[in-house]
Amino acid sequence: MWKNRTYLYTTICSKKKQLRTRMSNHKSAVLLHCPDNLESILEYLRMPVSLKNYKQLLDIAGKENLSHEEFLLRLLSDESSAKFERQAANRIAKAKFPSVKTIEEFDFTYPTKIPKQKILHAAGLSFLENAEGLVFIGPTGVGKSHLAQAIGYKAASMGVRTLFTRAVDMVNYLDASQSDHTLHKAIKVYSSPRLLVIDELGYLPLNKQGSDHFFNVISSRYENGSIILTTNQAFKDWGKTFYDNTVASAIIDRLVHHSEVIKIEGDSYRIKDRKLKGITPEKN
Repeated sequence: MWKNRTYLYTTICSKKKQLRTRMSNHKSAVLLHCPDNLESILEYLRMPVSLKNYKQLLDIAGKENLSHEEFLLRLLSDESSAKFERQAANRIAKAKFPSVKTIEEFDFTYPTKIPKQKILHAAGLSFLENAEGLVFIGPTGVGKSHLAQAIGYKAASMGVRTLFTRAVDMVNYLDASQSDHTLHKAIKVYSSPRLLVIDELGYLPLNKQGSDHFFNVISSRYENGSIILTTNQAFKDWGKTFYDNTVASAIIDRLVHHSEVIKIEGDSYRIKDRKLKGITPEKN
């Protein structure tokens, strides 16, 4: 049934309609005829993988006597897989991760205390289903940022719209947007992604305006979107990071209500690496 391939070249238009489209090399619109052969149809529908592979797949279909449905399934499966990969790559780029981190690369044996099973469960991304979150708490260098980026990277690669930011960068961006009267638009940058990864909260204190901006982001995402946050400060010390204890308490309340708190203890990986290289920190 596959020897005669001409019947596959069905027209997608009963009549040749004229289409108005913009051509990249012309300022004015031009009129085109509706495509009327398989290759031009695939090109018009922006199906580059199908355009590249359909002849080879036709040969396979003839040899294996595939049904029409199986042929179309194989053809469109390749196309959809390629599209998904392109979209995933685009989402990862827009997420703005500083580097690629994975759970598989993480050394769970180094921290003196780490809830491995809890982290592996979180890496399954089930927390995203109900707009829940993760809060990693621990001293500098125990792998909080690695784990946050790894889970965020996996989410982006699985089709989740994700954004990574350092806490201070987010606050500085919102401060600047308030100065040029675009704060409402800037808040949406951080409220609209399904997953927001906020890294390094607590390393620098925030003034009243910065604390208010941080609260507004957390509040806008409460029960609407997931957050992964890393901090080197215990909750009892957040009043030192934010302008006052009232703002700190309000932020903590919204964060922990639907979040898994993951505490990690141990020495810094960076100090370990320095020791392995024979470099010891200078004593004051």
